[in-house]
Amino acid sequence: MEKIDKLDRQILNIISKNARIPFKDVAEECGVSRAAIHQRVQRMIDMNVIVGSGYHINPKILGYNTCTYIGVKLERGSMYKDVVPEFEKIPEVVECHFTTGPYTMLIKLYARDNEHLMELLNSKIQEIPGVTATETLISLRQSVKREIPICNISE
Repeated sequence: MEKIDKLDRQILNIISKNARIPFKDVAEECGVSRAAIHQRVQRMIDMNVIVGSGYHINPKILGYNTCTYIGVKLERGSMYKDVVPEFEKIPEVVECHFTTGPYTMLIKLYARDNEHLMELLNSKIQEIPGVTATETLISLRQSVKREIPICNISE
């Protein structure tokens, strides 16, 4: 894998705060040409350092007022590969992780309200073959959301 240097990290730091910033502004802040920024960003996309960009949508504005984390226990851990496609069919599920600890999986979902959450749990999640138990944790407020720090780990 190619090395991520100081300039790459500087670029990542800038664009991770504002993905819509024009390359000319990034170039000016970094003291290099716009073409250099374009080439660096494209290289980092090709290397899978940058894996996406876009807009962040506020779920509450769209009526999804309940953010929930659900610990899911499966009959067998190996059933994970069969259960994931079932979670992908539920649009409200926004994250799914195969985990260590008391749960086989941890999912994050957004529901309109507690009634909608109960419907998702009872009619969808707990009906998935292999799911033996769930534990629901409702987030009251998200206090921190950020990208990983862009530091000199391997330089």
